[in-house]
Amino acid sequence: MFDIKVPSLGESDTEATLITWLKDVGDDVHVDDIIAEIESDKITMEITATESGKLVEHLAEEEDTVKPGQVIGRIDTSVDVGEKKPAKTMPEKAGKTVEPPTKAVRQESQAPTQAPDFPEREIIREPMSRLRKRIATRLKEAQNTAAMLTTFNEVNMQPIMDVRKTYQEAFTQKYGVKLGLMSFFTKACAVACAEFPAINAYIDGDDVLYHNYIDMGIAVSTDKGLIVPVLRDAGIKSFAEIERGIMDLAARAREGGLTLDDLQGGTFSITNGGVFGSLLSTPILNTPQSAILGMHTIQQRPVVEHNTIVARPMMYLALTYDHRLIDGKDAVQFLVRVKSLLEHPEAFDIGL
Repeated sequence: MFDIKVPSLGESDTEATLITWLKDVGDDVHVDDIIAEIESDKITMEITATESGKLVEHLAEEEDTVKPGQVIGRIDTSVDVGEKKPAKTMPEKAGKTVEPPTKAVRQESQAPTQAPDFPEREIIREPMSRLRKRIATRLKEAQNTAAMLTTFNEVNMQPIMDVRKTYQEAFTQKYGVKLGLMSFFTKACAVACAEFPAINAYIDGDDVLYHNYIDMGIAVSTDKGLIVPVLRDAGIKSFAEIERGIMDLAARAREGGLTLDDLQGGTFSITNGGVFGSLLSTPILNTPQSAILGMHTIQQRPVVEHNTIVARPMMYLALTYDHRLIDGKDAVQFLVRVKSLLEHPEAFDIGL
């Protein structure tokens, strides 16, 4: 028999919740099959099989609290389950074409959305997940501990859009990834953090910890809540490395493939509410960090250039910072520096 054990949860987590069994008793199990999912205060983790056989026993039920090293099930490895069968794919039907929707159908898509019919009034009570409770605790800790203040500015995104339009095809062909907005923001924040080291530091008791590196937290929205995986050494990464790193972190965050190390040790964070249409917000610190940059939606707005009013794609920026460590002057100058770098992207080496 092979024991299925709860993996290590990190130094600060001592227990987790068994969310779901993905294999039932009696199912064949192959190496690397996902058997179950657990959720700790910080992360949702998949438990994968390291041996093949037949799952013969569940020793913990869904919603049970489990601890690292606890045996939650057993696999009978003496049963020969053969090789894992490849996933089935739907065959394509030759010669089949999809007709475009008729005008009548298109007009009915455009019809006003009707309010849904609700059933009789009711209240549904559901327990909060461990991850959601941990998010709530950390946000409240940030409010109770830090002296949070937010300063705002706006940036003209036209220069970055021009650079991306000019070099996008060549960049994609050379590196296999698109030249996105996040690499410019990551680079700009990394440069500004080096010039204003208090932004990239945090308070630890009566001490201040300064960092000569920049591990950038990139907020990612998932079905289970907002998490902030960390892009290591963002200050010395190329544009292509940043784009690949962010894509990898975001994909693994949404698929449940992050490790505890991916979520620990960030020195500064960026959150982008603009992808959901947010025009302006005040982000909350990702403790123990002392600052976080909030990006927002891009809108065409009138601006004055050379005494002429023109329309430009503008974005509001918000920097929330811990006033216990960072003076207002440094916070404002940091954000002005970020704005200047973003509005003059030709200063960056994008690798072409």
